[in-house]
Amino acid sequence: MQPTDVRDLRSTIIPKSDQLNSEQLLGGPLIITVSDVRVGSGADQPVSVFYATDPQRPFKPCKTMRKLLIHAWGQDGTQWIGKSMELFNEPTVKFGGEEVGGIRISRLSDINPRGIDLSLTATKGRKEKHRVQLLKSSAELTAALALIEGITDKASQNAAKAAASALTGADRESALAAYARKVDSLKAAAKAKTAGAFDLAAFTSRAKACADEPALQVLSDEVEAMPEGADKDAALQVLRERDDEIAGGA
Repeated sequence: MQPTDVRDLRSTIIPKSDQLNSEQLLGGPLIITVSDVRVGSGADQPVSVFYATDPQRPFKPCKTMRKLLIHAWGQDGTQWIGKSMELFNEPTVKFGGEEVGGIRISRLSDINPRGIDLSLTATKGRKEKHRVQLLKSSAELTAALALIEGITDKASQNAAKAAASALTGADRESALAAYARKVDSLKAAAKAKTAGAFDLAAFTSRAKACADEPALQVLSDEVEAMPEGADKDAALQVLRERDDEIAGGA
């Protein structure tokens, strides 16, 4: 990819690799927000941490950094998604007895405000101390996350998505990941609500009780989460008829 902004030339030193390389961090630290975590077959680097800004080059933490992440965020990699970390190039990391540099973590979101201090085995008989500080959310990200948490209807959902999309960099990644989780949880709740025997008469009564389009939209969101079939088709027909009645002033 050709650089488009002369004020940030880091894209010109990206190596031809299938993973994030420590040399990419020579120009400064990188903040990423986890979008996915996968386990592969590699013995030395079995875990791949994906992030939206460069999905083709995941961060593959070394064993020491994996220990740190499990200590900080837990053993369940699915719970890492949406959380953020700051990576930097540690030039003193050795390989084959030579200092070649490596990727280390300096800050993490979702940890104790006091940070984390760990002593982890580096080589046989030798341990290294690792200090990780809290990666604080910006005021803008905090506000967007509050909107996302408060989603109750289509209007608040649209407002939350707009706030998340307006952010930049790692804040935008974090907010959009949180938005996706919230929407998924709402859909799951709606699906569970409609998982039992569908009562068309009761649903029709609820639709009749809707006095305006925003109220009707709440029912529409529930129906959207229903499995395809006759029940969903019937519910959609009820919504269409009630929508026509509301538009006609009935």
